[in-house]
Amino acid sequence: MERQYGLKGTGIALPVAAVYTIATFGSVYGGWLPMNLIKNNWPVFKARKTSMFIYALCVIPIVFVQIAGGINMWYAVIVIGIAASAHQAWSANIFTTVSDMFPKNSVGSVTGIGGMFGALGGVLFSWLVQKKLFAYYGPKGIDKIEVAYYIMFFVCGSAYLLAWFIMHLLTRKMKAVELN
Repeated sequence: MERQYGLKGTGIALPVAAVYTIATFGSVYGGWLPMNLIKNNWPVFKARKTSMFIYALCVIPIVFVQIAGGINMWYAVIVIGIAASAHQAWSANIFTTVSDMFPKNSVGSVTGIGGMFGALGGVLFSWLVQKKLFAYYGPKGIDKIEVAYYIMFFVCGSAYLLAWFIMHLLTRKMKAVELN
């Protein structure tokens, strides 16, 4: 039994283009909020952490993307686009946070180490999802596979808040790292 999600005859190009277009706003304007807060005399790190917290909150609606998509495909496109935009804004600020905290001669190394662990985490996460989560729910039929997607969207929706909380715990007081 094949489910129809309103994509028949419309193609997938326009919805995908819409998601990337919405994501572009976060990529381009993700630095505006912290910069505006800094111009209003906020400390740099507080402005960046506050902005990143707001961006983390903007990803949470991804949890409801399946419900939104069940109503209308374009609702899902908008929800995914907003989450992608928040991701782009988050990314821009996490890289800038590294340059705020570490000496100039260390920024590339710290960013590289973070990228390496991010890539390894992505490989491990993809493997676990495929071999464990979808292998468990997949054979049980189409209605059960939706449970796996709900779990995945919940993980994605909460990951940025968890990352922000960890960053907050590790950097309670903003002071530059001094390397010997």
